[in-house]
Amino acid sequence: MAELLDDLRAETASLEALLDPLRDEDWERPTPAEGWAIRDQMSHLAWFDEAAVRAATDPGGFQASPAGFTSVDDLTLESRGMPPAELRAWFRAARSRSLEVFATLDARERVPWFGPAMSAASFVTARLMETWAHGQDVADALGVTREPTARLRHVAMMGFRARPFSFAVRGLPVPEETVRAELAMPDGTTWTAGPEGADGLVRGTVLDFCLAVTQRVHLSDTALELTGEPARAWMEIAQAFAGPPGKGRAPRSG
Repeated sequence: MAELLDDLRAETASLEALLDPLRDEDWERPTPAEGWAIRDQMSHLAWFDEAAVRAATDPGGFQASPAGFTSVDDLTLESRGMPPAELRAWFRAARSRSLEVFATLDARERVPWFGPAMSAASFVTARLMETWAHGQDVADALGVTREPTARLRHVAMMGFRARPFSFAVRGLPVPEETVRAELAMPDGTTWTAGPEGADGLVRGTVLDFCLAVTQRVHLSDTALELTGEPARAWMEIAQAFAGPPGKGRAPRSG
C-alpha cells in the first residue's frame, strides 16, 4: 500500500504539472473524449475521489446508494460553471482527503465500487489508473507528450485483471481460454502476466497496452502484436475501468 500510495502521489503530481501553466481559457480546450474539455476531466476525477472516500469510510452507505448520478456526462454538466481556480482547489482537496483515507486501509480490505468490490490495493490502483488515463486526455488536449514511467505497471495489471469484466459488462460469456501479456517497460525490462504457453498472447510496449485497455486509443493505432483469437477478442473490447462499456476512440485513420 505504501508503494501504491507513493506512485499515486507521483501520478497526481504529474497531472498537476500539466495544469500549472494553464490560463483560465485553456481549461475549456476540448479533449479526445467527445464533449469533454480539460475542466470536465478534472471535475470527473474530483467527484470520483470524493466517491472513493465515501466507499472506503462508509461502505454500507455506499452500497445502499452508490451512484447519485445517471451518467458521467451529467456530472460534468453540474460543474461547468465552476471557475478553474475553484475546480482545481476541489480536485486538490478531494485527492488529498482520498490519500489520507487510503493510507488507513489494509491492502486486503474489500471496498465496494461501481463495478465489483475490490481489495483496497486494487482500489488504490484503480484511482492511479484513472488519474493516468484522464491525465492522458489532458496531455492530448495540450499537445503534450508524456514520458512513460514504471507506474504504468499498475495500469497494466489493472487492465489485465479486468479481462473477465470486459466480457461480462457486455453480457458476453467469459472465455475459458488463457491469455498472456509480455510488455516492454520504459527501463527495458519485460512485464509479464498470464501463464506461459497461453492460448493467446499480447506483446508490445506497456504504454500501448495501457492506452488500449483504458480506451485512450483505438487498438489499430497501437503496435501491439496479438497472437491467437483469445488475445484479439479480448483486446478489441478491453476495459480497465468500472461502469458500462466505454465508447472507445475512433481510429486515427478514420
